[in-house]
Amino acid sequence: MIVGGGVIGAASACFLARDHGTSVTVLERDPSYRQASSALSASSIRQQFSSAINIALSRAGIEFMRRVGDELEVDGQRPAIGLVEAGYLYLASNAGAAQLRANHALQRAQGAEIELLTPAALQTHWPWLATDGLALGAHGVRGEGWFDGPALHTAFKRKAQACGARFLHADAVAFDARGDRVHAVRDASGRAHGADAVLVAAGAWSAALAAKLGLTLPVHAEKRDVFVLDSPARLPGCPLLIDPSGVWLRPEGHGFIAGAPPRGNVADNAPLDAIDHELFDAVIWPTLAARIPAFEALRVRSAWAGYYEMNRFDHNGVVGAMPGWANAFIACGFSGHGMQHAPAVGRAMAERIGNGRYGSLDLAPLAAERLQRGEPLIEHNII
Repeated sequence: MIVGGGVIGAASACFLARDHGTSVTVLERDPSYRQASSALSASSIRQQFSSAINIALSRAGIEFMRRVGDELEVDGQRPAIGLVEAGYLYLASNAGAAQLRANHALQRAQGAEIELLTPAALQTHWPWLATDGLALGAHGVRGEGWFDGPALHTAFKRKAQACGARFLHADAVAFDARGDRVHAVRDASGRAHGADAVLVAAGAWSAALAAKLGLTLPVHAEKRDVFVLDSPARLPGCPLLIDPSGVWLRPEGHGFIAGAPPRGNVADNAPLDAIDHELFDAVIWPTLAARIPAFEALRVRSAWAGYYEMNRFDHNGVVGAMPGWANAFIACGFSGHGMQHAPAVGRAMAERIGNGRYGSLDLAPLAAERLQRGEPLIEHNII
């Protein structure tokens, strides 16, 4: 029984049903996914993380996405997710150069194809980029870019259903347990859904469910705004650009999308229709106009917001067995990188549940016990 039908839950259901022959039921409280992180993600993938496990998850994820048509084909229909491998470009001032070099050393050691570039080299690669105030840049040569996240989510769900998984409209609110085993999930109507194993993958709303099983999760729904931009500017070879300020930009269709960390503290579950337009006017536009002079001519076509399932303990996913339970599992808290890591996390959770152990990738570094020990696995590269 999987609680949560977003991309992590759908991927786990797919691999359990497809690779392990497991009978899977997914409970999803909102089949429209109107507020789901999976539906509202900017859907990018990078290997420029500061922790080895996240680099490994991305490397596995990009390999899966390259062959997604073969992996998730149903009745001769091969899904397409529009994968674009144009790379990430992290820019650093003097203050951030040391961290960028440290990240680069780890990334290269893990097999990621990342190059460090001086301001002169940045100017040569991207003549439209202003390098004032920059000390260094890190660019993903391969294995980074963006894709159609909702298409990937839909493909996982469709493949899971083709392999026998059921998706039910139900709001899980409690569990029935005996000893160290959960034997049913109860929904808001009082119905008990029997289960031999339970995976909580409810994204930003996982904490309340985990608490029912005694696990305190520092996972919250944190709103992030994304702006869709039009500009006559043409930026040949534009990667996903991340300014030292945290402002980011990438091509999207005939225009661009951009965002930035929120201004100040954002209330949990803040309304998604309350776009902070001042964030664009006061922060994003001035930053982009300075970094890309051609962007002085720029306008906002539209905007949307989605929730990061933010793990405020260390900005990393919480994955694996629930402490104290023989058959309850968790996969949430990915803090903005759940969409890109869903293929690898879903496969690993299917192995853990179906075989009793990880196989393709050991996700032990993301285990929930680190929360209880007070030992964070810090991820520095959160956008």
